[in-house]
Amino acid sequence: MNEYTYPIIAGIVVGTALRIFMLRSDYRQYPTYLHGKIIHLSLGFIAASLGTIAIPSIMEKEFTAVTFLTLAASQFREVRNMERNTLTEMDSYELVPRGNTYIEGIAVTFESRNYLVIFTSFVVTLSYLAINVWASVVATILCFIFAKFLMSGSKLSDIVTVEQSELHFDGAGLYVDNIYIMNIGLPERQKEIMKYGMGFILTPKSFSVRSTIANLGQRQAILHDVSVSLGVFRDSGTPALVPLIKRDLNDGRIGVFILPQLQDPVRAKEIISSVPVLENAIQMPSKRMKQEG
Repeated sequence: MNEYTYPIIAGIVVGTALRIFMLRSDYRQYPTYLHGKIIHLSLGFIAASLGTIAIPSIMEKEFTAVTFLTLAASQFREVRNMERNTLTEMDSYELVPRGNTYIEGIAVTFESRNYLVIFTSFVVTLSYLAINVWASVVATILCFIFAKFLMSGSKLSDIVTVEQSELHFDGAGLYVDNIYIMNIGLPERQKEIMKYGMGFILTPKSFSVRSTIANLGQRQAILHDVSVSLGVFRDSGTPALVPLIKRDLNDGRIGVFILPQLQDPVRAKEIISSVPVLENAIQMPSKRMKQEG
């Protein structure tokens, strides 16, 4: 044992604990409850070790050891590719798929959290060696608060208002409020849709978010989250029973048509409101117009 033993242990333990804190198996059904977690916890331990060892290496002037961080960066990029490929394969078997935009967002999140673990271990070890153990405790608390903030993200309720709207047919056309959804010609299918279907209207709170909720990936994320949480009244080979979202071209509202097995409008509204705003779907046309002006 030497002067670096306890700081190194502290950095690795805190970094690994942070990765455990950020690893959640939720309604998205990923990572899986055992083997998927083992993979990500192992990677978190490696990331924590790399971030911790960097400080003693710098103090001992072993600068070549720090180059391992660049190697780690390339390896963690492979984590993103692994997640993307796995989720894409799983998506092909979903009754209501996630969509590529949602998958890419999840993959980027897994990669970025490993970098956050490296940063946390780096800061905790540096605080321990440069000041004292109590400084490392403070640094640990601040890093966990920062990680919690990054995990929260934006929800649809932050950018739109969600209201339930009755479904109705005009001839063979299915509408949510005045937004056309699709054409259903068979009377039997129309009866099923009126029995099991629900409609919601999402109204943007500002002009800037119109492009965000118009994004096809963001729309698919809404349909997937609702279908996973409440079930979906459909099976393969029934194209008429497909949840859909269509847009009002005049004012930017979107009409959501879902077929939940659990008929709970209040719960459905809560789920739609809690759908994450996908980073790849965010667009800010108003800022662009200000720059041009």
